[in-house]
Amino acid sequence: MFKTLLIVGMAIVSLQAMALSYDKNVPANIKSQMEADLGFMNGIQGSSQTPLHKEIFGQVSGAAYKKFFESHIVEVGMNSCGNGMAVACVIPFMNENKMWLTQNFVKFSHPQIARLMVVYHESRHAEGNNGNWPHDDCPTPFLDDNGKDMASIWTGSKLEGQPACDSTAYGSYGSSTILLKNVAKFCSNCGDKVKMDADMYATDQLGRIDDAKVKKSMLADFDAK
Repeated sequence: MFKTLLIVGMAIVSLQAMALSYDKNVPANIKSQMEADLGFMNGIQGSSQTPLHKEIFGQVSGAAYKKFFESHIVEVGMNSCGNGMAVACVIPFMNENKMWLTQNFVKFSHPQIARLMVVYHESRHAEGNNGNWPHDDCPTPFLDDNGKDMASIWTGSKLEGQPACDSTAYGSYGSSTILLKNVAKFCSNCGDKVKMDADMYATDQLGRIDDAKVKKSMLADFDAK
């Protein structure tokens, strides 16, 4: 779903908080939308968090999310990301602290929390000290519990054989799933629609975890008090 080109072994740089920089080809409405989305995220308040969320992001709080994002991404541009299915990407050999958006991000309409899922998914790919968290190729065939082809919730494209799965809870699909599940469960100033969307998109992303033991551990984490 979120195609990322990866170079392993690059060290993540230490970034000071700064205003997000946008290339001139980023549409003005997308820039405004992203600023509004990040503003929403920065205002989240939470009552608790699961152990995995605490390990990756800290508390369910706008301050923690702001710190995480600003330490990972400082620039936004437009790029095809080398794949017609891609929604966004990080291209480490160009700039691992730059997030590229594709036309799929622009033309498809999804809820705010789903757009933030993309943003934080790509942020995780900025971690050169973790090899930029490369994806697995999804199984072939790749079927859901009803025997239907697994498809991107964003574009509708079939996922079998695509580099669009993870075998760890700590990668981009795992971490964004953990973030959304915690927002759904613990956000104290989110409306019911935001929580419902967060849970729905998180459940979909959990389907990208192709290791049964890892998925089981994540489900246990979500049930933690």
